[in-house]
Amino acid sequence: MSYHAADDRYASMFYRQAGYSGVQLPAVSLGLWHNFGDSQPLEVQRAVLRRAFDRGVTHFDLANNYGPPYGSAESNFGYAFAKDFRPYRDELFVASKAGYDMWPGPYGDGGSRKYLLASLDQSLRRMGLEYVDVFYSHRFDPATPLEETMGALDTAVRSGRALYAGISNHTAEQHRKAVAILQELGTPVLLNQARYSILDRTPEGGLLDAVADTRTGLIAYSPLAQGLLSGRYLSGEAPAGSRMSVGHFLKKTALTGAKLERLRALGELAERRGQTLAQLAISWVLRDPRVASVIIGASGVIQLDQNLDALHGESLSEEELAEIDSLSH
Repeated sequence: MSYHAADDRYASMFYRQAGYSGVQLPAVSLGLWHNFGDSQPLEVQRAVLRRAFDRGVTHFDLANNYGPPYGSAESNFGYAFAKDFRPYRDELFVASKAGYDMWPGPYGDGGSRKYLLASLDQSLRRMGLEYVDVFYSHRFDPATPLEETMGALDTAVRSGRALYAGISNHTAEQHRKAVAILQELGTPVLLNQARYSILDRTPEGGLLDAVADTRTGLIAYSPLAQGLLSGRYLSGEAPAGSRMSVGHFLKKTALTGAKLERLRALGELAERRGQTLAQLAISWVLRDPRVASVIIGASGVIQLDQNLDALHGESLSEEELAEIDSLSH
C-alpha cells in the first residue's frame, strides 16, 4: 500500500530558525543512529519514519557509519525514501556526516578532504539522493589542518552535493575558527551538533555563547543521555532489550547510587508536571532559544509519539529550572 503523508502534518509541530539562515527546523528531529541498522526490521523503520513525517518531523539525521553495520542506516533510509518519501523530497531536510571510522586504511577516518568527499559520495549513493541538505564534519581532527576540513565542506556545497555545511563535536574555540574559515570561503556554517542534556551540560561552558556570537544554530543530540533520562532505569535495573542491557554504549556502571537518586528525583518532578522523564528532558534542552532542534531516537512508533508530545507541555517555570539545576550537578 503506497504511503500518503498526513494532510495535517504541519499543524502541531513547532519550527525554529537555524542560525542566521532561512532554514526552519522542527523543534524535535529524528536521529537514525541506533535503531535503523540491519538488526531492526525494515517495516518497523518505515513505520517510525512515516509517523515522524506525519507529525511534522522534516529533519532526519544520519551519518556514514550509523548502523550497525556501518552504512546500513543510510541504506535503509534510502530504501524507505524510494518506497515512501521520494514525492516529498523537497519537504525533507536530510543530514549526513563523516569524520569517524568508516573503512580500513588511512583514508577511511578523520578530517581529510579525500575522506570527507569520498564518504559524501558513498552516502549519496546509499540513500539514493542527489544531495543532502546539510553535510557535517563529524569531529575535529587534530591530525588534519582545519582549513583542509572546512575546504572540503566548501567544496561539498559548491559542487551541489550539499546545500549547507555543518560541524559536529567541535569545542567553542574550534567552532569559532571553523566559522571564520568558512566565512572567508563564502560558505557559512549553518549548524554545530553537540551532545547536550540535563546530565551533560558541556555546551554551557562556552559553545552556546559561540553559537550565538557567530549566528549559527546548535543541534542537540543525546538529550536523554544515552537513555538514562528515558525513565526505563528508575527501578535501578536494566530491562531486557534496553540499551543498558546490551551494554554497547550505555554501561550498567552508569547507574550509580547517587545518579539513580537524581534520576528518581527528576522523575518525580516530571510526574508533577504531567510528563514522562524523557519528555521533561527534551523540554529542558529546548528551553534555550540557541538550540535549533533536539535529535531523538525511536525504536517504535509509541516511543516516538511519547517523545514528540514533550512539545505540548507547559514551559518550565523558574522554580522547576532551579530544581533541575540542583539535581544535574
